[in-house]
Amino acid sequence: MYIGYARVSTQDQNLDLQIDALNKAGCEIIFKEKISGKSKERPELIKLFEKLRKGDTVVVWKLDRLGRSLKDLIDLVIKMQTLDVSFLSVQDSINTNTATGRFTFNIFASLAEFEREIISERTKAGIVSARARGRKGGRPEGYTKETISKIKAVKVLYEANDGTSVQEIANSLKISRATCYRYLKAYDGLTEKQKNK
Repeated sequence: MYIGYARVSTQDQNLDLQIDALNKAGCEIIFKEKISGKSKERPELIKLFEKLRKGDTVVVWKLDRLGRSLKDLIDLVIKMQTLDVSFLSVQDSINTNTATGRFTFNIFASLAEFEREIISERTKAGIVSARARGRKGGRPEGYTKETISKIKAVKVLYEANDGTSVQEIANSLKISRATCYRYLKAYDGLTEKQKNK
């Protein structure tokens, strides 16, 4: 059975183009999703996988309708392969039922693996280089004494209710308006010890 999956990123977008293409490809069932590809939960895609049986073919209009990234796409197609299900992308002419389609997809998988290895190697090299220069990784240890003083000053001036605007407070402390607002939020995150110094 040919089972289609159509997705658009927002409620305002239209699925008609994809649905027409999926119907033309011979889909008997089409799962329709109106949700961002970045969303972790895609209910219609979950339903599609629950419906799949050995010998089925999942059909999409384009590759980017299925996967959030190349890695995500490859993971989903590998999951299909473990279920003995084929994959067809209409616009990209990829069909894992054919030798050419499987070959093309294997190239994609190899490139994704290569990309992961390169990123990993660069990250490790960057950490080694930073340590050699005396820098440690991770989050900064905290605010400097000067920054803490400015955070407290912003809070005091803001709560003085003397008609001074945020821009005037920022100007007096030689910081931007955005930093002024950030410091107001940061005050609540200070420890009692930092607030009372």
